[in-house]
Amino acid sequence: MIDIEKTIGNLIDKIGVSFIGSIDNEGFPNMKAMLPPRKREGIKHVYFTTNTSSMRVRQYKENPKASVYFCDTRFFKGVMLKGTMEVLEDNDSKEMIWREGDTMYYPLGITDPDYCVLKFTAHNGRFYSNFNSESFTID
Repeated sequence: MIDIEKTIGNLIDKIGVSFIGSIDNEGFPNMKAMLPPRKREGIKHVYFTTNTSSMRVRQYKENPKASVYFCDTRFFKGVMLKGTMEVLEDNDSKEMIWREGDTMYYPLGITDPDYCVLKFTAHNGRFYSNFNSESFTID
C-alpha cells in the first residue's frame, strides 16, 4: 500500500478548491466549495475559515457529522474524508489560521464575530487514483 497519509497530504496541499459536506435538518447531505484549508495536522485535523453566520456553521452545530473532499483534476485523483466538524470561535484558534488580507472577508479582523474556524477531524476515508479506490482508517 502507498504511504496514504503522505500521498493525501500532498494532494491537499496542492488543490485550489475544497469541498465540505454537512447534514441539513431534514437529514440530507449538503456540499459546499471552499477555499483550501488554512492548516492541517497530518490528515487527521484540517482547518478552514468561514463566516459564523453561514448556514454550514448552523448545520455543524446541530450535527457535527461531516465529510471533506479534495481532488486533483489534472491527474483525476481524489480523497473523501469522513469525520466530525467543530466550530471554533476562540481567539487562539482564530489567530492560528488568520492571514493578511482576511479583512476582505472579515472587516473587523480577528475579533470579527462573523469569523470562525472549522476544525475537521477525520476518522476514515476513501482514496481514488488510477481507476482504483482504497478505504482506510485514520488513527
